[in-house]
Amino acid sequence: MKTSSQADILCPIDLFPSQEEEVNRLTQAINQAPTAVQKAPFAQELIAAVDVLLACKSYDEGSLDCRLCHNFSQLRHKTASLVVRAGQLDERRQPR
Repeated sequence: MKTSSQADILCPIDLFPSQEEEVNRLTQAINQAPTAVQKAPFAQELIAAVDVLLACKSYDEGSLDCRLCHNFSQLRHKTASLVVRAGQLDERRQPR
């Protein structure tokens, strides 16, 4: 199901739409988790989901759609990595 905020990227191998569903599900889970520690596992899954897009063997640098997909995936990877790092820091600060 397409949401109004979903990117309109035309993927020649239909990889983006299938991964985008998973990315959106994980993003919602991250947003709903109350603490960084609880967000981190979803962020790790999100990294794996965008890594699939970043590893696309059909990537065409000449295609605007491919470049958008790649750029969005890189941004999502960086953001999810920060969430994972925040979870690790938060976990270390909690008393044992």
